[in-house]
Amino acid sequence: MKIIVFGKDGQLGKAFRGLFDSILSVSSCDDLTVVYAGRAECDLSDAAAITHVLDNFQPDLIINASAYTAVDKAETEVDLAYAINARAPEVMAQFAAKHGVTLLHYSTDYVFDGSKCGSYVEDDLRNPLGIYGKSKAAGEEAIAKAFEKSTSGQYAIFRTSWVYGDGGNFIRTILRLAKDREELKIIHDQHGVPTSADWLARVSLSLALSNKCELNKFPSGIYHAVPDGETTWHSLACLVVQSALDAGVALKASPSAIKPILAVEYPLPAPRPMNSRMQTSKLKSALAKQLADGYSSYNDAKDTSVFPAWDVMVQGYVAKLAAEGLI
Repeated sequence: MKIIVFGKDGQLGKAFRGLFDSILSVSSCDDLTVVYAGRAECDLSDAAAITHVLDNFQPDLIINASAYTAVDKAETEVDLAYAINARAPEVMAQFAAKHGVTLLHYSTDYVFDGSKCGSYVEDDLRNPLGIYGKSKAAGEEAIAKAFEKSTSGQYAIFRTSWVYGDGGNFIRTILRLAKDREELKIIHDQHGVPTSADWLARVSLSLALSNKCELNKFPSGIYHAVPDGETTWHSLACLVVQSALDAGVALKASPSAIKPILAVEYPLPAPRPMNSRMQTSKLKSALAKQLADGYSSYNDAKDTSVFPAWDVMVQGYVAKLAAEGLI
């Protein structure tokens, strides 16, 4: 079993490295080989470079944890955003479809315009607002098209939102600001679900890989992958600050000093979806069916415990940062 992870230096790429290190330390998967590709190993804006890496390594599983995620800069770096978010996954998908390989790819709530009242499902109409979302939507479409006439290989596109992990993210920004300022102003009318990169790596790998380090079969398509529950940026910020205080971190700001504001009061170059809530029934059903059919995830996670509440994971993340002296 040969696995390649693109985007090794991002939050999700680092989560996969930690996950595979853990798997290899406790399993007897002697024939499991995992390689990681970052900018130094492969320029994802160069389609020929991607093809060269894949041809040389001949993976059984491609994990594309890479993305151009500079939402505002994408408005002016259009070509680069499309090269990395649309063309690169297309090249990976074409290789996977041709060689019977499994592809895991990660997309975003930004493919929607955020105007829906309830939670988005996988088949809802894509209507991205900015270049970042449009480039990610183009990547989704390119992957599906690459596999359209393929009789081998499989793919899963995991749409997620508000990711945090080992790297820069909203939670760490709030903690930094709360140490320096007595009052914060945070948007309270945008809704979504904070998603742990570590959790996202685990749950997506559960669909694709068995505890014997063999590939599971699953229906190709899009899966929404976020924890249970929902929140706003303001409520998330309040929980983050309170969690840090509970962990004994000295902050200038308290939850009561975090003032809610409207999104229109904090204009940005690129528009954001007001509603990023996503229904996860499809992924839950797919994982449950695998268990019923006798497949096993790499860690035998049961369906009822695979999707914990978002706030519990955020509290654990902040507590870990505090324990490691990273706040």
